[in-house]
Amino acid sequence: MNKYSDILYLEHPTSKKRKRMSLYNRSAQFAPFSALTGYEEEIKETGRITDTKKCLTEEVKEKINEQLQYLEKNKNQTIKITYFQKDTKKKGGTYYTITTKIKRIDSVTKELYTATNEKIQIDDIVKLEFLTYNNFI
Repeated sequence: MNKYSDILYLEHPTSKKRKRMSLYNRSAQFAPFSALTGYEEEIKETGRITDTKKCLTEEVKEKINEQLQYLEKNKNQTIKITYFQKDTKKKGGTYYTITTKIKRIDSVTKELYTATNEKIQIDDIVKLEFLTYNNFI
């Protein structure tokens, strides 16, 4: 006789209190899991590269200031703005370039509002280009 011949052909035992677990739930018990929750995201965040903010010369700052003064009076100009946006999670940030029209310039808070309601800090602007050129600098 075989070692397990007395139990080999018996019916699978079933509980009178609990119903049988589904195949999906049984397989989930053996699925791989992440022992360190958030570790993968932290690795990606650490590897993400940010730019450092460039220091502008006084001449460039003066030119941007003159362009902004002109824009306050001529808001219908289409311009291309390159600006720095500080990163919220780590040191540094990213440079963005957008093409837009100006809605308003707030000299008290030093913010520029675009036609699409984006808010840009005036001190973060590194370059302004006029696309609808009306004899400006």
